[in-house]
Amino acid sequence: MKTKTALLSLLVASVITGTAFAGILDEPKMMAHFYTDKTMKTMKSDAQMKKAWAKMSKKNQAAMMKECNDAAMSKPHAEFCAKLNALAGHA
Repeated sequence: MKTKTALLSLLVASVITGTAFAGILDEPKMMAHFYTDKTMKTMKSDAQMKKAWAKMSKKNQAAMMKECNDAAMSKPHAEFCAKLNALAGHA
């Protein structure tokens, strides 16, 4: 019972503080396709991003779009999500 309470408290604390659990946008393996460098500071061109997007599975595309549409998850990835939404036709 104490474990259940502790886990529930952790979940509530993360929601209150705005801390989000890592998702697909935090997976370097998934995001590397959209960046020119290992530090993932420089995004590829729109044409290259569109090709990378088209090569992704529909499941991964849906997961990325879901996170980009979630304020807490997308905040650290705002520039990427804005570009992705434009490429996906959601801008």
